[in-house]
Amino acid sequence: MKFVKRLLLTLLLSPVLPAFAQEFPSRPITLVVPFSAGGPGDVIARLLGTSMSATLNQAVVIENVVGAGGTLGTNRVAKAAPDGYTLLLMHVGQATAPALYAKLPFDPVGDFAPIGLVTDVPMILVARANFPAKDLKELVTYVRAQGDKVTYGNVGLGSASHLCGLMLMSAIEAKLTPIYYKGGGPAINDLVSGTVQVMLIQAGGAIGQNVKSGKLVGLATSGRERSPHFPDLPTIADFYPGFETTSWVGAIAPAGTPRAVIEKLNGALAKILSSPEVNSRFDAQSAEIVASTPEQFGELIRSETAKWGRIIREKNIRVD
Repeated sequence: MKFVKRLLLTLLLSPVLPAFAQEFPSRPITLVVPFSAGGPGDVIARLLGTSMSATLNQAVVIENVVGAGGTLGTNRVAKAAPDGYTLLLMHVGQATAPALYAKLPFDPVGDFAPIGLVTDVPMILVARANFPAKDLKELVTYVRAQGDKVTYGNVGLGSASHLCGLMLMSAIEAKLTPIYYKGGGPAINDLVSGTVQVMLIQAGGAIGQNVKSGKLVGLATSGRERSPHFPDLPTIADFYPGFETTSWVGAIAPAGTPRAVIEKLNGALAKILSSPEVNSRFDAQSAEIVASTPEQFGELIRSETAKWGRIIREKNIRVD
């Protein structure tokens, strides 16, 4: 019913959409980030927000709305006016929500309008600096010898880093003990300090910087091919064929947002992501830029939602 009301509103306003799009944006835009400050996704959001402000000639305000595996921030945008002034930086974790939560207050597909993909980054398997294992083969041997004494940090129950950790345990046929955090920032801090031993997390932001500086040890990446940012690291699939997952991030708006506004925002994204300066700034964060059309991003959301749904049901994971 909510979507129907939004559609009717869009149709009623259709004669004035071109003029509205021409004027858009006439005031600041809020970009909701459903992850904690300091994590890889938050770093990308702030780089994107600064560039969007310059491109659209309007302030882009970053608002971190953390909790419930990202669903609080997602719901904030789902309930916002469909006018392009409240956007969500959507993470792969949001594609897991339909299978994880019995009663979501929003439809992860129907309540949103895709704008475009921003990055598609492999996960990276990392360990604290003084961890005994220095590569994936040594890690597997060590974990099998230690049993579940080895701890792996993740960004929360049902998060991408948690689910990827479960996939890793299935692949190596060994168990690690999960330690749950409320965001990437706190998890990374505890990994660097040695509170937890290993982590499988998005390869950008602070993680990438800490690996390159030697504060953390990189063991492998999760993409189909080696990451250009970590060319010396093998992929997990090199040892366990079929293991492949990436941490993508993109922008979405509430469903019913005028098509002309979506196209303007997508055009701004395309311009930003093609800029050598922006590429350099993303590259410094080990973030791989991948632009898309709204339709391409929408298809990715649907396919990833189906994939993670199957994995979550197989692992029998549920978040109350």
